[in-house]
Amino acid sequence: MDEKNDLIKVGKYDLRYNELLSIDIEELDIFRSKGLPAHMVKRKHFNCLKYIDYLPEIIENPDYVGVNPNENDKSIEFIKKYSKNVLVGVKLEKNGQYLYVSSMYDIQDSKISRRLYSGRIKNANIDNDANK
Repeated sequence: MDEKNDLIKVGKYDLRYNELLSIDIEELDIFRSKGLPAHMVKRKHFNCLKYIDYLPEIIENPDYVGVNPNENDKSIEFIKKYSKNVLVGVKLEKNGQYLYVSSMYDIQDSKISRRLYSGRIKNANIDNDANK
C-alpha cells in the first residue's frame, strides 16, 4: 500500500497550541486517510460522518484543544461545537513526518465540562487583542 497516496491533507498544526498546552509538536501538515469514513462506520461514529468535510475548519479554528494524557507529546485533540460537539484526535506519524487524524467522534457537553475542569482541554479561542 502506498501510504502517501491514501492521504488527504486537511490542515497544518498551529504552533500556538504548544504554549497553550505545554507540549512540543512541530508545525507539520495534518492528513486524514481516505479510509477514515469506513473506520468511523466500523466504530459506530455515524453522528460525525457529516462533519468529515469540516475537518479543515475544526483543525484551524477549534473551540477547545487538549492532549490525550496517554499519548503525551504525540497526540492532540481538537473539539468544535456544532449541533453535535465533534472531537478530532490527531497523532504524530511513527516516523515523525506528518500528523494524521486518528479518530473523530461526538463528545457530550458534560465530558467537555469535566475535561475543562481537569485541565485536559483548554479554550482555544485566545484573544490576541487582550495583550495590547
